[in-house]
Amino acid sequence: MATLYLTEQGSILRKTSDRLIVEKHHEVLLEVPCLKLDTILIFGNVQVTTQALAELLDHGIELALLSLSGKLRGQLTPPNPKNIRVRMRQYELAHSEPSALDIARRFVRAKIANSAAVLTRLRRHASDELPLTFIQELNATVPSIETAVSLESLLGLEGAAAARYFRALGRVAPSGFAFESRSRRPPRDPLNALLSFGYVLVGKEIQSLLDAMGFDPYIGIYHQVEYGRPSLALDLLEEFRAPLVDRFSLSLLNLRVLDRDDFHSTPEGGVLLGRESMKRYFPAYEKELNAPFSLEGEEISFRRLFRRQAERLARTLVDGEPYEPFLLPC
Repeated sequence: MATLYLTEQGSILRKTSDRLIVEKHHEVLLEVPCLKLDTILIFGNVQVTTQALAELLDHGIELALLSLSGKLRGQLTPPNPKNIRVRMRQYELAHSEPSALDIARRFVRAKIANSAAVLTRLRRHASDELPLTFIQELNATVPSIETAVSLESLLGLEGAAAARYFRALGRVAPSGFAFESRSRRPPRDPLNALLSFGYVLVGKEIQSLLDAMGFDPYIGIYHQVEYGRPSLALDLLEEFRAPLVDRFSLSLLNLRVLDRDDFHSTPEGGVLLGRESMKRYFPAYEKELNAPFSLEGEEISFRRLFRRQAERLARTLVDGEPYEPFLLPC
């Protein structure tokens, strides 16, 4: 099963028989059987007929509408059997901070450990630019995570660790792509643009998976409830930010898959990935998510890891098993 990315502005997604076609000016740009798809992501001005929407629902295909910058506007989700035990446990945790705190600590510890692992790998090729002290400072925050007495204090510790990590990341940013700190809404440089775009895509995939498995993606454990925010998806995203999105974004620039001409400035002073450049981005992104690597004695991909971690979280909620996050080997 695959994800279809539609970025051709002014195109139309239609249905014919049991296939979907993408047209523009009465010319067929793409034709694909419904049975080969499980998700469609639409960026910007792409129309969808009601017949196509009905076909997506009949085949259990999820449709997400995003802006050209990657901001999720909304989605069409086919009905799925819901795991009420998981949801009930989520609602309980939402009203019991002490119960949620242990799981939240595990999310944050994993994020910091994976950030340190990424820096350790980067330092092998840039020891002069990336002193060991940056990694040591990150690791030194772990004892504070263990003793955090509230979600609010945990959020503050995680934010401070993230700031240290991004300062270190800026020291190994590719030549010609200056990066001083994390900036959002809007991102101020190409690397920030790629980070924001990647976080949205991975978060959207995790959100869809959680919904299909019976979770409520909007009821978080670490990230608290906020209108319109898929807080639980952001919880699971934490352990994948550095080892997946950050590494992938750096590699696109280091390998010159994308160059400065692939980005454009916005009137608000931001920087975004160009629409035509997305046609190179998405194949590389799919390859990254599906590429197998060795972890704990088995071959696994990031896409399979998403499901494994969601299943682990379900067992934690329902059976009380300690949550085991994904940890990137150094």
